[in-house]
Amino acid sequence: MESFIREVLQKLKNSGTPLSEVTFILPSKRAGSYLIKELSSISDKNLFSPTIYSIEEFTEVVSGLESIDNTSSLFEFYDVYEDLTEENSLEDFETFITWAQNLIHDFNEIDRYLIDYKPFFNYLAGIQDINHWYLKDEKTDLIKRYLKFWKNLPGFYEALSRKLLSKNQGYQGLIYRKAAENITDYAATHKQKHVFIGFNALNASEQLIIQNLLETKLAEIYWDLDKTFYKDPAHGASIFIRDYFKNWKYYQDNEPNELSENFGKEKQFELIGVPKNIGQAKYLGEILTNLNSAQLENTAIVLGEEELLLPVLNSLPEEIQDLNITMGFPVKNAPINSLFESLFQIHINKTDTYYYKDVISIINHPSFNPILKNYAEELIIKINSENLIYLEPKKIISSFPTEIKELITACFNPKNDAVSIFISDVQQIIQNLKTHLKKEEDKIALEFLYHFHILFNKLQNLNETYPHLKTIKSLYGFYREMVGTETLDFQGRPFQGLQLMGMLESRALDFETVIITSLNEGVLPAGKSDNSFIPYDLKQEYKLPTYREKDAVYTYHFYRLLQRAKNVYLLYNTEADGLNSGEKSRFITQLEIENLKTHTLRKLLISPEVPGINKNLKEVRKTPEIMDKLKSLANSGFSPSALTTYIRNPLDFYHQYVLGVRDQEEVEETVAFNTLGTVVHDALENLYKPYEGKLITEEIIQGFIKIADREIANEFSKTYSKIPLEKGKNLLIFEVAKRYLHNFLRFELKRLKQGEEIQIIQIEKDLKVKLPIEKLPFSVYLRGKVDRFENSKSTPRIIDYKTGKVESRNLNVTDWGEITKDYDNYSKSFQVLTYASLIALEKGLKFPAEAGIVSFKNLKSGFLKFEKREAGTRQKDSLITGETLEMFQNELKNLIMEICNPEIPFIEKEIKKKYGSF
Repeated sequence: MESFIREVLQKLKNSGTPLSEVTFILPSKRAGSYLIKELSSISDKNLFSPTIYSIEEFTEVVSGLESIDNTSSLFEFYDVYEDLTEENSLEDFETFITWAQNLIHDFNEIDRYLIDYKPFFNYLAGIQDINHWYLKDEKTDLIKRYLKFWKNLPGFYEALSRKLLSKNQGYQGLIYRKAAENITDYAATHKQKHVFIGFNALNASEQLIIQNLLETKLAEIYWDLDKTFYKDPAHGASIFIRDYFKNWKYYQDNEPNELSENFGKEKQFELIGVPKNIGQAKYLGEILTNLNSAQLENTAIVLGEEELLLPVLNSLPEEIQDLNITMGFPVKNAPINSLFESLFQIHINKTDTYYYKDVISIINHPSFNPILKNYAEELIIKINSENLIYLEPKKIISSFPTEIKELITACFNPKNDAVSIFISDVQQIIQNLKTHLKKEEDKIALEFLYHFHILFNKLQNLNETYPHLKTIKSLYGFYREMVGTETLDFQGRPFQGLQLMGMLESRALDFETVIITSLNEGVLPAGKSDNSFIPYDLKQEYKLPTYREKDAVYTYHFYRLLQRAKNVYLLYNTEADGLNSGEKSRFITQLEIENLKTHTLRKLLISPEVPGINKNLKEVRKTPEIMDKLKSLANSGFSPSALTTYIRNPLDFYHQYVLGVRDQEEVEETVAFNTLGTVVHDALENLYKPYEGKLITEEIIQGFIKIADREIANEFSKTYSKIPLEKGKNLLIFEVAKRYLHNFLRFELKRLKQGEEIQIIQIEKDLKVKLPIEKLPFSVYLRGKVDRFENSKSTPRIIDYKTGKVESRNLNVTDWGEITKDYDNYSKSFQVLTYASLIALEKGLKFPAEAGIVSFKNLKSGFLKFEKREAGTRQKDSLITGETLEMFQNELKNLIMEICNPEIPFIEKEIKKKYGSF
């Protein structure tokens, strides 16, 4: 395969043109590098390298202006905006940048297409006036200011252009306009030959420049378009070049250079649908595995989305030794960027304290691990254990030793919205990080750190030059923009091995094997995305590019890549994750319809092999060590919660009580259900504990009601946090806790008013009693904390408080054999009978007795009693007798013997999901 650039050089050489004296202009710098490579291969003698420009570089030479970036343009524009805007209408810089970026983009377009700005802006102001018509004769002040803004656009444009030209600077569009104005003078002083190679969609400035040089016989232009597309007047790839051939004055008297005929040659196409972007990256690796080393030397991977770069790099087969990446790694994806993002976030809000998650995201960042060592982990443990939702800067800094304080102070010392202090502290952090990175082992990390050092230096220079960055928030906006455009260039041999690039980097380059990813609508082509103040109709009127022209540009790039290729792999995402995802690109559909006889088209839908999942329930056999732990548990006492955990799932019991694995302690931002229960339980204990052994009277309950709110507040302070519960969900939960307590006390009052006698026997007492099990060779104890034991109408009553909802059906037992097996239906009955057994074994329980639950969410049902029901009948009995406890304790002993049986392993219980009905 002969590349297009080589074809052009060969034609120039055969025509006798001295190549060293030619000025070559190409679409990109990369194409210029390939031109040098091809030039060296066709030359049979030594020669000086010719002058080579990208089109942007060439316009800078012709215009005599220095290009400035978009960030500097915005600062210069704000200076102009301040000068031309009345003080009462002036917006601050943060608001200004939200619309100014789009306006500078529009200024670029107007200049590049050489539009007379005055009538254009007048036209635009008139459109806005029509769009925002008002029913009343008199316009409001808001509408007057709005329309005045549009009428001021010519003044903004003129002042910005004048200011930049006075410094010999310009944004890209202004440089293009100036170059178009200067081209006649340039042509008069530069008589060498200019050769334009590989262009397609030219703006008006570029067209004027090239036509001028063509007409003065100082230039040639070589178009890279296949005759197949040129012959088809409806084909998007030929729209622009066909228009030039028809309308350029030069082509009225001169024939264009001959177009190539390569697309019709035999080609192998594979149209491959793959689910998800990662799927595309993995399958791309499989394609490369099937290519030999000779093929890889002439293969290009073109990524439709830059986010695929890392997945593709991780999916490349090991056999690939040489790889050249022209895209650059986005600096915003560097791990260190997340640290700077966190630093911005923590200082954007001007508060005296920092949110704990923001603090943890900084001190727990991987970049800080070698510096902060265990001190960061100790602070995180303290935050979790003390439930510190907001932390004062001094408390954070004091948690670290002297040698680290400089770094921590730079991170957490309040900046008071001082931009210069923030940038200075960030540079201090970068220097600290640098000293802890090893030159040989951390090369990539050091490279990233250097890029961020340069970036913050730029921000510092901008802040010193322009006084507009008044807040850290506005600085963050510019940081995001700059870091989004910065890339870390990969080092490699530019012309050797596999080539990995984006679509625009492929301009004027040719490869035998081409692999293109993300060929989906909305990606390639991009669709109707357009950030502009200029309406579509106005763009059409003034021949500015719209989304249609942009689609045609990508159509050309796509088909140009295919012209000389022999093997083409086109990958697209089959999964519909967004509005456009899942729909394959129109480019693929067009290829399917064209279906040239010389082309072989193969369609594939790839799906990953998903192995069948066999659900094997886990099993843990009881080793001598486990048996020792079970004996220790039996000696310290099995609690009702431990036993119900075993009933629910033996494997959970093994993890929690044998291994001692507990849930990691975390900060509780919103009061959890168990915390709410603890608060209400402890408040009731504080109220009733002094009255153990006494009769409760109405006066006592009235006294409780008066101090109930204070008790709840005190318990929240002890159990949850000392932070006032004044807003959000926590305020609601705080009010719920107070409501629970008041409702219960009113429930107690109602009992007393109905003549019921209440005598408190004991409140929240820890019990531990021996449970005689003759078949076990060691002692077994039960332990637990009974919420309340009272006498009601001379009947002993064991009460368990529940802040969740419990109904009477949860306390019915029909089959004693199921009480240690069916957790869902019998866990509540199991708990209250265990408490009854504790009291009976500890001091002897007078029969008959009652046991049950008071549900704060179902208080209207009163005391929910445990009941025995005869299967198949409605007969029930709520009184607990010695026989009742004997039957329960038989099942309880069997359960404990199962737990302590070395032959019965802990077997995972399959949890059945419950689905609610609609």
